Amino acid sequence: MNLDFAFLDWSVLSSFVLKGLIFSVQLTLIAMVGGILLGTVLALMRLSGKKWLVMPAAFYVNTLRSIPLVMVILWFFLLIPLMIGQPMGAELSAMITFTVFEAAYFSEIMRAGIQSVPKGQVNAGYAVGMTYGQTMQLIVLPQAFRNMLPVLMTQTIILFQDTSLVYAIGAYDLLKGFEVAGKNFNRPVETYLVAAVVYFVICFSLSMLVRRLQKKIAIIR
Repeated sequence: MNLDFAFLDWSVLSSFVLKGLIFSVQLTLIAMVGGILLGTVLALMRLSGKKWLVMPAAFYVNTLRSIPLVMVILWFFLLIPLMIGQPMGAELSAMITFTVFEAAYFSEIMRAGIQSVPKGQVNAGYAVGMTYGQTMQLIVLPQAFRNMLPVLMTQTIILFQDTSLVYAIGAYDLLKGFEVAGKNFNRPVETYLVAAVVYFVICFSLSMLVRRLQKKIAIIR
């Protein structure tokens, strides 16, 4: 097998890839924000001590964490249109699926972050007359987010890598852009190798940023 990277027209290749990269970044950001928000709610439900809140939140988290993401993607893409009676589109389906799925993982991260805040600070909040909601909003959650920020960013990097799975439902993500380029150039091997390099560069760069962030948070502590 002969590899010929010189055969590729990089300007044309970038035009195919850029569209997919934009969607992958959009999907990552939407799923990250939505997942953290929903995950925080789930974490608070599990820590509330009330069975009627703990049980459904625990079922949600444990169920989704036990199912492969690609299966969830296919379920949402195939079943939701049947339930609502109209097609939803691969891109919208992917955004909903990733938000719902990632919330289960962000929930566990947030739960650990909340539990890392000393109970004495929570009791101090109660002592000055704060409610549970005020204590969480003003004392616990700000510290939990700071403590868990490197882990949240690491999960976001994994989320970006997982966006390549939307290939299964035909969404035009970064990997799909490389596939289309490979078919147009008739050089699939080369374009998939370039795709691997691009994913590596992006994820490695983000990992270095997370490492620097960890060091800064350690200094603050």
